Amino acid sequence: MSMRKEKVLIISPFYFPEPISTGKFNTFLVNALKDRTKDIVVLCSHPFYPDWKVEQHENESTDVQIIRGGRNIIYPKHSTLRRMILELWFSFFVLRKFFKLRNEIDIIIEVFPPSLVFFFLRFFINKRTKIVGMVHDLQEVYALNKSGIFNKLVGFFINKIEGQAMKSCDKLIFLSNEMKTIAQSYYKLNNEKLAVQYPFITLDVEYSTNNLGHLLPSDKKHIVYSGGLGEKQSPDQLYALFDYTSNRLKDTWFHFFSQGPIFNELKASNKNEKIQFHCLVDSSNLLELYQKSSIQIIPQEPGTSIGSLPSKLPNILVSGCRSLVITDKDSELDLLFQKYNLNTVATCWDNKMLFSNLKKIIDSKEGEDSHQVKVAKKLFNIDNHIDEILA
Repeated sequence: MSMRKEKVLIISPFYFPEPISTGKFNTFLVNALKDRTKDIVVLCSHPFYPDWKVEQHENESTDVQIIRGGRNIIYPKHSTLRRMILELWFSFFVLRKFFKLRNEIDIIIEVFPPSLVFFFLRFFINKRTKIVGMVHDLQEVYALNKSGIFNKLVGFFINKIEGQAMKSCDKLIFLSNEMKTIAQSYYKLNNEKLAVQYPFITLDVEYSTNNLGHLLPSDKKHIVYSGGLGEKQSPDQLYALFDYTSNRLKDTWFHFFSQGPIFNELKASNKNEKIQFHCLVDSSNLLELYQKSSIQIIPQEPGTSIGSLPSKLPNILVSGCRSLVITDKDSELDLLFQKYNLNTVATCWDNKMLFSNLKKIIDSKEGEDSHQVKVAKKLFNIDNHIDEILA
């Protein structure tokens, strides 16, 4: 495949060495782009997610220009205020750095969220520059799901800012059809500009470690949640499910592999010895984590499925690990699992019903699900993303 000559600018606060979510997605995207285009610049933050504590990082890459900011930012505990501070400082940082680059850039990849930076940036981009928006989450969906005057006011501004920022893009790539449909409805977007590409696999399935046996011993069953733990994962209901089920399943342990403020709060209040809390595993141990998990849980807060498609889903499926997805009825995840005959999906947070699902999976024959591995490799391909960006 021939090397393209365009210079690409990627704008997102999240990047390596952040181990999960958008940071991991962006890092893999850049590595794939390196094989297709000659020059890449990344405007990002020093790593801070999921703990929301900044750690200074010296760039190691020699073939990608990485420009970082936010070294001295301190984030508050309140989730909405954290997001507001991120939106504000990152906007000023990007605008200041962009003026030195604007005449060199051929393609800009704007990763949503955040959105405020792209609301302002649109006024300063050369007309010849192609703007590609990569939409991971729809922030308005989560804002509308919250109560209170303050949150409603925040939701109003998100609608105006997110909508105008997305309209300025020449192409918008959504990580689910559901997000595309809702965004088109919210913001009256031009359908010809819109595309859908599911999150891609970021897991190396050729090599597995043997470092987690002390956390996940083979003489027990292990029901696991792993990844970032925020409001959209419905953490309180997830903990309640683990607590309820722990008294009803013999020789079964329950695990949170995560980090961040909500994780710390749950860990501090936990009094159930069958529920264990661990830091995120190194990416090299991720396949082993899935292989030693009896079930991986993929939870969503009720009413928020239209806002995003979990980026961990491709990795869990391609690992062959059995999963329980908890999502809204008739959501894209629900329909996806039905269409491709994947197991298992539940569509309400009813502990009795969810326990029944977990027990059914636990009691079934273990082993890699070759069907779900095949489906994952077909649906979640990074090359499709690169083709869409460069088309």
